[in-house]
Amino acid sequence: MRRPHVPGGLRLRLLLALVATSAITLGAVALMVLPPMQDRLRDQSAESLEDAVGSSLVDFQTVFRELEERHAPRTEFLTALPAPSNELNDKSDARVLVMDDTTLPSDYDEGQPSGGWLYDSESFFPEPQRAQLLAIRSMRLDVPLTEFDGDSVLVARPILDTEGRPTGALVAERTLSEAAQLVSQVRGRFAAAAAIALGLAALLAIAFSSTLLRRLGRLRAAALRMTEEGPESQMPRDEQRDEVGDLARALAGMQEELRRQEAARRAFVATASHELRTPLTMLQGTMELLEEDIRSGQIDELDALRQVSTARRELDRLSALSGELLDLSRLDAAVPLRSEPVELGEIVRAVAAEFELRARERSTTIDVILPEASCWGRGDPDAVARVVRILLDNALRYGPRGAPVSVEAHTSAGEARITVADRGPGIPEEERARIFERFHRGSAAGSAGGFGLGLAIGRELARRMGGELGVDGDGTDGTRFALTLRPERSPADERPRGDRDRVSA
Repeated sequence: MRRPHVPGGLRLRLLLALVATSAITLGAVALMVLPPMQDRLRDQSAESLEDAVGSSLVDFQTVFRELEERHAPRTEFLTALPAPSNELNDKSDARVLVMDDTTLPSDYDEGQPSGGWLYDSESFFPEPQRAQLLAIRSMRLDVPLTEFDGDSVLVARPILDTEGRPTGALVAERTLSEAAQLVSQVRGRFAAAAAIALGLAALLAIAFSSTLLRRLGRLRAAALRMTEEGPESQMPRDEQRDEVGDLARALAGMQEELRRQEAARRAFVATASHELRTPLTMLQGTMELLEEDIRSGQIDELDALRQVSTARRELDRLSALSGELLDLSRLDAAVPLRSEPVELGEIVRAVAAEFELRARERSTTIDVILPEASCWGRGDPDAVARVVRILLDNALRYGPRGAPVSVEAHTSAGEARITVADRGPGIPEEERARIFERFHRGSAAGSAGGFGLGLAIGRELARRMGGELGVDGDGTDGTRFALTLRPERSPADERPRGDRDRVSA
């Protein structure tokens, strides 16, 4: 039953796959770029603020030392600190805060802010407690400190007196609004670019899937048309060098093979019907004549023997056809073959003896050529004998009358071979690749009997045994078939030495 076609299924999957791939790629790029960029901008802002505070620290220390040398009251700090503070503010755009150690009580607890500021460039803003704690820690520890507080960065540096002891602290606080704005702008533009990219990916997926589905649709329609009309239907051509083009060419090759198989099947049906009709008609006529003679009581023994001989010959033709069809069905059913050492010389002699009578009828001799030593190969004895019968039958059928046929078994170059040669016209080069196809009858067959199954069965049997059946030579001096098998040592060579001695004794 034909499965219903669901339109758009592949297009939707391609669209989702391409868009999902693009989205995952863009998401990965965003994760790899945006957070590191934000951290880098924060670090760069902190570094620039640290440089600005470090370069201005000398001015603040100079003010502190001058006022402390004169034991100036705190009010003078308020008039002396704005100048370096404004300079630092201009360079860093930061809030500047200054603290001295006199603002700290004796019972200072580092965990709680206490005391006040000598100077705050933005005193109208809420007092930054985090900056106060950072300043106190910087004075107590006598180390420069940098901290991030939400969207702000604070840099604290201890102010040293003439003896190098901390006498105050300089704190600069700057918001990271520029970095945050830049990151926000980058995120917005990246999101817009991602939306455009996803839209383009969707458009490309639709365009690509439409082209792909249109080509696949043509192939599907051609396959359905082939199902309805047979292998003679028209197959679309697709010359593009991609997977769909390869599929189209594979379907075209399959269609061509189906045409050849259909032609071979029709030829086989025509041949088989002729081959079956002729012996059956002759058998029917022979049986009717014999029945009439028996009923009339006037039997001519010579004529009866001739009719029986004719009937036997036609029965042999029917037996050959049924045997080939049975062998073919066994091969298709993958019936396992034996794999054992086979003495090829014995099989060649036995099969050649089976064809002696037929050879005499054609005034032909069968020359059996065997090596002095035994010739062993690995295979199925019955299958090897069946292949040799097929080759001898072909040689006697298509070889010239009176010309000898040779059968040879030998081992060479790590192979065990049986060759059957005749003196016939040979096989044309263009037919050598097809003579082993089922139901194919060569041009030299003419009106000779046969169904185009023998060589196909022989090659299949050879390959099932791990060997090969092919044509040797160029065909100028006749046709020469060779069955090649894996070589095998003689079982006698593998017996223990004591066993061989007992046998020879």
